[in-house]
Amino acid sequence: MKRRRFTTTAAAGGGVLMMPSLRAATGSEKKLSGQPNIILIYTDQQHANMMSCAGNKTLKTPAMDYLADNGMRFTRAYTTNPVCVPARISMMTGRFPSDFRDQKGNLVRENSGGAKRFGGASEEVINTLLPITMKEAGYDLFYGGKVHLPEVLSPAKHGFKVYEKNPKMPLAEASSKIIRERKPDDKPFLMWANFISPHDICYMALRDYRFEDRAKPPKKKGLEETDLVALMNRSAKIDADEFLEKHCPPLPPNFAPQEGEPAAIDAYLRIRAFKEEARKNYTEADWRLHRWLYARLTEQVDAEIQLIIDALKESGQEENTLVIFTSDHGDMDGAHRIEHKTALYEESANVPFIAMYKGTIPAGTVNVDALVSTGLDFLPTAADYAGNPAAKADPRGRSMRPLFEGRNVEWRDTLGVESQIGWMVVNSDGKKLIEYDYPYNGKTETQMLDLKADPYETRHFLPEGDRKAAWDSLEKALNEWFPEGHRRMVGEVK
Repeated sequence: MKRRRFTTTAAAGGGVLMMPSLRAATGSEKKLSGQPNIILIYTDQQHANMMSCAGNKTLKTPAMDYLADNGMRFTRAYTTNPVCVPARISMMTGRFPSDFRDQKGNLVRENSGGAKRFGGASEEVINTLLPITMKEAGYDLFYGGKVHLPEVLSPAKHGFKVYEKNPKMPLAEASSKIIRERKPDDKPFLMWANFISPHDICYMALRDYRFEDRAKPPKKKGLEETDLVALMNRSAKIDADEFLEKHCPPLPPNFAPQEGEPAAIDAYLRIRAFKEEARKNYTEADWRLHRWLYARLTEQVDAEIQLIIDALKESGQEENTLVIFTSDHGDMDGAHRIEHKTALYEESANVPFIAMYKGTIPAGTVNVDALVSTGLDFLPTAADYAGNPAAKADPRGRSMRPLFEGRNVEWRDTLGVESQIGWMVVNSDGKKLIEYDYPYNGKTETQMLDLKADPYETRHFLPEGDRKAAWDSLEKALNEWFPEGHRRMVGEVK
């Protein structure tokens, strides 16, 4: 991959300033001493724009904003695969899900169901998992909340202490308790706190919740829907006209399906009836209710995250703890008349990413440039801070530590993302090339998007004029990221 010199950018007074080094940004001579605690806060189905610190005025996320105000927020962070289980496999292995096959021989990238039937991993992969790497560095390991991993990658099997299974407020309370009870002479710890919200938004379409039925939502089915039903009942207490006028977010700017939309998108929607039903028959009021529910569920997980922040502050551990906040994937949230995930549009693939390490990561910085892969880059980053920088996974994964610390560093020019429906590469200039290979008439389809010329991805661009060179460069990068016909099997069991 091509590399380029990268310099961190810092937000100040609403603008963006060039910051040549950590020392210039902080005026501090502080050096890292020892191994920091590392807390990975992982939400479920939250796209990058679902934070008030990202400029979203339809919700308030003070906990996430606190992390951003006291750390570094990345605007160009991508999941390796915008589906729950594949994304989590990446976080555990530091590799693309398509490096593996399920028990039927299908690529793990296909879907969460296929990924759960994970066919196994080589000894090399198992020996370089996130928990193995951190345990070798002397860390205590804690895992809480949603698992959604194949049995062979079970956190408990590889050294994590599973301390709480309820992925909502009980997880926040249990996490806070562990933090408060740590003693000064305890070993450093890695905590992976897996919250489920705002994932419950899935159930609006799955159970066909509609605006006109707000007062009579379907009977709750279990833990996952409890909060969604409560929010539906809460909305029903407000007059319908007033609710739409004063409470519901507007439709997104890219509400209409993309001009020249790939046939693979339609095929992917039709494979699950509820997705096709939502696109075809949801009213604008239904979509706006969806966006209101999504915002409230995100505020709910923000309140849960606040407990972890409070525990760090009150126990005096903020300055010896690296906190990383991200999500497994996003949600389309009405963009292109789609809900759910899987698509390679920004709403699904671009995720929030904030790193806070007080006194080390310059506060209030916004990195608008570096292409970060949550699944490839977290493991080498954690290993670097733990003092085990030689940890092996996908060699294209990079430690983000130099970025966090404001160093002038060579960084990647392109980044690969995979999906059930295709493969994508995005470059540092905001252009994306997507090769859709989802089955429809036995054909594939390739399109180029340009986030600078068309930030809402309302149309695609042809390889003509001054875009021909960009297309060719992206096509080459796509083949580099996903060689051998885009089916690289590094972790496959022989």
